[in-house]
Amino acid sequence: MSIRRLPEHLVNRIAAGEVVERPASALKELVENAIDAGATRIAIRLAAGGTGMIEVIDDGCGMTPAEMALSLERHATSKLPESLWEQGAIEAVTTLGFRGEALPSIASVARLTLESRVRGADGWSLTVDNGERVAEGPAALPPGTRVRVEALFGRVPARRKFLRSDRAEYAACLDVVKRLAMARPDIAFSLEHDGRRAMQVQGGESQPERVAALTDRALHENSVAVDLDREGVRLGGVAGLPTFNRGVADHQYLFVNGRPVKDRLLAGAVRGAYAEMLARDRHPVVALFLEVPADQVDVNVHPAKTEVRFRDPAMVRGLIVSGLRRALDAAGHRSAQRPAEAALGMWQPGSLAGPSASGEGLEPVYAGAGTAELYMPRPNPSPEGAGLGYVHDRRPGFIAPPQARAEPAHAPVPETISYPLGVARGQVARTYIVAEAEDGLVLVDQHAAHERLVLERMRRAMASGGVASQALLLPEVVELDEPGCDRLEARAPELAELGLELERFGPRAMLVRATPAMLGQGDVRGLVTDLADELASFDEALSLKEKLDHVAATMACHGSVRAGRILSVAEMNALLREMEVTPHSGQCNHGRPTWVKLAHGDIEKLFGRK
Repeated sequence: MSIRRLPEHLVNRIAAGEVVERPASALKELVENAIDAGATRIAIRLAAGGTGMIEVIDDGCGMTPAEMALSLERHATSKLPESLWEQGAIEAVTTLGFRGEALPSIASVARLTLESRVRGADGWSLTVDNGERVAEGPAALPPGTRVRVEALFGRVPARRKFLRSDRAEYAACLDVVKRLAMARPDIAFSLEHDGRRAMQVQGGESQPERVAALTDRALHENSVAVDLDREGVRLGGVAGLPTFNRGVADHQYLFVNGRPVKDRLLAGAVRGAYAEMLARDRHPVVALFLEVPADQVDVNVHPAKTEVRFRDPAMVRGLIVSGLRRALDAAGHRSAQRPAEAALGMWQPGSLAGPSASGEGLEPVYAGAGTAELYMPRPNPSPEGAGLGYVHDRRPGFIAPPQARAEPAHAPVPETISYPLGVARGQVARTYIVAEAEDGLVLVDQHAAHERLVLERMRRAMASGGVASQALLLPEVVELDEPGCDRLEARAPELAELGLELERFGPRAMLVRATPAMLGQGDVRGLVTDLADELASFDEALSLKEKLDHVAATMACHGSVRAGRILSVAEMNALLREMEVTPHSGQCNHGRPTWVKLAHGDIEKLFGRK
């Protein structure tokens, strides 16, 4: 087969495949052009998730008719100054893009209408339909530029059939606009989808205000400022406290020289900075802005410029880890404290041994007749009347200052030989149950342990036909972003099988009518928010039932006894007894141990007796 030159229209479509993967990538290029044009206001309109129409209007410098015609030719750009043009030093370009392929690439796979006007001149319009110029002439518009893209991939069915649903494409477009708006708090942004306003932020905001406005308003009060300089590289931004976390890593925003990027090195550095402060399945909320000298970073390793390459990646990673840890350490008591490794080394995870490990020969202590779900017993004012009724913990969890507490024993002390996890002797820091076993001292994390117990109850209830729900006296409205509401609405019937009854309440809110009865009256907003994040990581082709354990674990976490709740001795013993007859109770839903044991021999070593 002989070598032939490709036709021009095919060359443009190949170039479009590098830059325009989906509507969100086309939108990204257009908004970046508006930012580079010096715009102070950018208005965006979408239809059918961007597949039907994308329109970007800015009040930037605009273009003359001759510049408009040139902008639709490949490898033409205004973003490379003449001095750099002669030197070919493209790595020194400070704009968001300069390849000169965005507009011609988009125009080769869609109908593109370009209207622009410079100040002091008349406006001009130019229309290109899938690579062919079809119309041009005067246009009436204020100074600036308006770009309309219609029927993207309309004549490229092989590309269009691989696009996702309109809602999924819209969610990707919204994420792109959020990231670009976060990088430029001085610019006002607005976004409409199918005639409905989805996002609007005013220009002139501070960076923390803009980040909070586009992520979660509560972030402003639950975050710390990050500011560190090292070897000419500056790291700034905001970092959420470890206790302010989410179920997926989609809420981590990383920028290099004002450019939103998704880089494994940067994401790994964030994960390393929060190590030992978060559970494995929890992720921090951060927005980090890295300023790097142009000769220290290559932004051209990816056609869409979503990846970067650093000359000294180890230094950059160390800068991020150090900057985040310093900021979190400076937060004092607001931040989670790392445990002493020497102290943890003294404690070894234990496992239930013998027939009791499988539950044989043991009976639940407080399983009432006809009771399918077990709850923590209600503390009684008098020891003699210590009942075993079932109540829900209605108080929100909090981290209490270290303190010890033990109740006086008004009844004979139970024998420890008959219980693998021993008998409760007290509670430390309102979080850990201290129990005495025949062969040592047992320390139990009450929240982690009860979290596993609730999960196992939910599994048994689902196997028996479904989880019972408890209607709320007043339905609660939970505000989320629109894609999160879409995910919950699509899975509402399956969530109802888990006892959670939801319905749509406007574009960006869900109405909670009932929650799983066994969870009690916990943090409804936190539960629904985490479930929305959990669903974001699921493949749409999979049934939710295939991911049921993950969803049930999220619910169980919100329905368990929190750290900070004072438990009576009867409650603590009841928890220990249920752990002994519950499968997998040695680990919580996140893979951490629920209890550890210090053997008598180890205690003797601590005091020099051995």
